[in-house]
Amino acid sequence: MPRGGAHFTGEELDCVLAQYELGRILETHTLATSNRRSPKKVVVTQNGTFLLKRRARGRDDIYHVSFAHSVQTFLKERGFPVAGLVTTRDNSTVLQLEGHTYELFNFMPGSRFDGSLEAVRDAGRQMARMHQHFGDFVCGWQPLKRTYHDAFAVRSRLRTIGSEKGPHEPGKGWGTLACELARCYAVASERVNALGFDTWPHQIVHGDWHPGNMLFQKGKVTCVLDFDSAKMAPIVTDVGNGVLQFSIVSGRPNPAEWPDYLDQQKLRGFLAGYKSTRPLDEVLLRSLPDLMIEILIAEAVTPIAATGYFANVSGLDFLKMILRKCRWIEDNRSALLDDVLAKG
Repeated sequence: MPRGGAHFTGEELDCVLAQYELGRILETHTLATSNRRSPKKVVVTQNGTFLLKRRARGRDDIYHVSFAHSVQTFLKERGFPVAGLVTTRDNSTVLQLEGHTYELFNFMPGSRFDGSLEAVRDAGRQMARMHQHFGDFVCGWQPLKRTYHDAFAVRSRLRTIGSEKGPHEPGKGWGTLACELARCYAVASERVNALGFDTWPHQIVHGDWHPGNMLFQKGKVTCVLDFDSAKMAPIVTDVGNGVLQFSIVSGRPNPAEWPDYLDQQKLRGFLAGYKSTRPLDEVLLRSLPDLMIEILIAEAVTPIAATGYFANVSGLDFLKMILRKCRWIEDNRSALLDDVLAKG
């Protein structure tokens, strides 16, 4: 059964769908995905519409997938907006076939993030609801506990980027840029640690809360997607990521044209949505500017250390933009703290 790297072959699709009780297949079409190694196919049948996904290598081990499915099933049972998992004829939510791992979901309606403040607020509120539910989750697994905070892996990748052995053309300022980002990362990590990070309680968190991982309708979240990064961690690591992802201002396609600042109205909106459902301790809130710096650096260095690029963008240009944003957060710390500590 031959496989295409980024798509399903006809033979593969027929073989996989035969493992499910779906009724007559009416049509299928490919769903665009940001992960080129994980193809997705919308499957329309007489019994409904479904989404088939082949797991990317490195994200396809049975333990990892089963844990993510247990989290999604738990939330679905609580009435949280996630896609329902479809079981195989053998009553499993995970299908392993000829060295590949597949999963099938009920197709969820919704549109991509429209940038509205109403949608930002609801994204914050839904994160708070999810955290409340996870407070009751009895975890029989051993999920990941590593986060972007004070991570050896991030420092190691910065050293790779700054070395002459990195996956890029030597010179051009890579070393200086990597050193300055390492300084920003170290200072931010130290500030968070000084607030007591190691003493903060852990629970299951989403781990990748950003606009691309949810669907919306009329300013409300209709579905939260992709629990591949779920882990045990302090909830503020999730909040920090959400605050950053919903307030960051981009300017595609050239990162040199991205502005330095964050959208502080959306930052306040996300946190107001969260706080409307679940209170956050002031100490945790004070960690957010530094956690945002850590996230900016951690997310950028992983692909750049491996390939020299971030998606199709020059890694050097992208890291220069990241450094500008980190410096903006440092320079505007006082105003940002006013934002994160604001009531309601």
